Amino acid sequence: MELTRRELVAAFLGSAVAASACRRERPRAPVPGAIVDRAVDVGHKLRGGALPRAAEAQAVDVLVVGAGMAGLSAAWRLAAAGVKDVRVVELESEPGGTSRSGRNEVSAYPWGAHYLPAPLVDSGPVMRLLREMGAVTGVDAQGYPAYEEELLIREPEERLFYKGDWYEGLYLRAGASPAELAELERFEARMNAFAAARDAKGRKAFAVPTALSSDDAEWTALDKVTMARWMEAEGFRSPRLRWLVDYACRDDYGTTAEGVSAWAGIWYFAARQDGKGERSEGFLSWPEGNGRLVKQLLSSLAPGQVERDVLVHSVEPVEGGCRVDAVEAVTGKPRAYRARQVVLACPHFVAAHVVAPWREKRPEWLGAFQYGPWVVANLTLSEMPESHGFPLAWDNVFYESRSLGYVVATHQALRMDERGPTVLTWYLPMAGLDVKAERQKVLSAGYAEWEGLVMADMLPAHPGIAEQARRLEVMRWGHAMVRPTPGFLWGPARFAAQESLGESLHFAHSDLGGMALFEEANWFGVKAAEKALKGLGRADSSWL
Repeated sequence: MELTRRELVAAFLGSAVAASACRRERPRAPVPGAIVDRAVDVGHKLRGGALPRAAEAQAVDVLVVGAGMAGLSAAWRLAAAGVKDVRVVELESEPGGTSRSGRNEVSAYPWGAHYLPAPLVDSGPVMRLLREMGAVTGVDAQGYPAYEEELLIREPEERLFYKGDWYEGLYLRAGASPAELAELERFEARMNAFAAARDAKGRKAFAVPTALSSDDAEWTALDKVTMARWMEAEGFRSPRLRWLVDYACRDDYGTTAEGVSAWAGIWYFAARQDGKGERSEGFLSWPEGNGRLVKQLLSSLAPGQVERDVLVHSVEPVEGGCRVDAVEAVTGKPRAYRARQVVLACPHFVAAHVVAPWREKRPEWLGAFQYGPWVVANLTLSEMPESHGFPLAWDNVFYESRSLGYVVATHQALRMDERGPTVLTWYLPMAGLDVKAERQKVLSAGYAEWEGLVMADMLPAHPGIAEQARRLEVMRWGHAMVRPTPGFLWGPARFAAQESLGESLHFAHSDLGGMALFEEANWFGVKAAEKALKGLGRADSSWL
């Protein structure tokens, strides 16, 4: 049965957006544009039966399969160790995975991850990368890193749209009762206490990356219940606070507090602060978002080391390494590699189809990995949108929508009094608990439906935006983010997935950390590279 426009908007964005959009509906020309992803079609070839195998296999010391953040981090680490014979193969025509970016005549813009929380600790591979970029200016007397001012998100950072007006920040203070504000204060005090908590070994209870967190049962027990249930048990019942926590879970994990563990929900608020108050350097961002980190990682590699449009369909451990079979995604021509060491830097739902022994006997723990779909759209405007209330910010969120609102690609480059063209990057996590049904919804909608959804979300806050819109491009991420469901972060599946297969096949992906974040991808990429170095007989001190 075909949905009406109002039913479609309600199904994707919620009834409040549908009602508001339909009240303001007036005839308008559709915004020209397109759906620009293709990985859904190419990637599904893995399920389509046997693919051809090449007779000859190219010899290589290390083959990295996947040029997302984990794969590029692995290649970066290997390059730093002086390993020259490294090849990276990537399904897409552009590397970077969900951190890829685009560019048009107005600006660069992100296609996924768009910021990096500024690290508080001057150690680890992320800080090494930021120093290589020239992003770090020094360390203060307390040992906290300092960053280039132009990379830190400038004010105003965030605002919230509610019933016709924009308000500063992400907690809806307008109209909040004293009891609601007191509950917010109590919640923030609890999060500060979690941030300050250390175990007997001096480890933070909640750390970045997750691998550095305490594994004491006092904290890991929080992984067994949902964040929503923990909130209820702790007496946090204010709708405004619950909205904020739901927003946090949708932002980092792609689903609501009903779908993530309390450990993950608390981690969002506690891991990136030291528990001494509001100590945080904020966010680092660029017009292209984390595409800037992709560019930096790629700069460590020689021309030709990254082979694009290559679909790997089999990785088989053999004597002395692994045989890897692939096809060129465009021509279908088979390729094969004989690698002494392999870093398989793809999500585990893909690895299940690629790793030959797993096709023979699928590990039971693979079923614990769940991935939520997302949609990202970039809307190019002839000028900045007008709005009522608090001025345009970097991050602009709609309180009554299931979307996350949008970020402004040109925010860092423009002064607040400038009215030039811009690109708005709109995010929609498909947050329902049934990930298969959510994925089907994403793939069933065509460009016309997505154009209608984006504009229905934007128009209540920006009535004139239809006349300013010049082009809309839509990217669907069918398996965008691993979900830290209850029991997953500290359960056996995630740790089993981190183990190498034999001495030559190592795994690297953000899903090994249970969170689709750059810090996790970078950590496990470097970790897998260091395992490969050991397999090559190369001694090198660890970066971890």
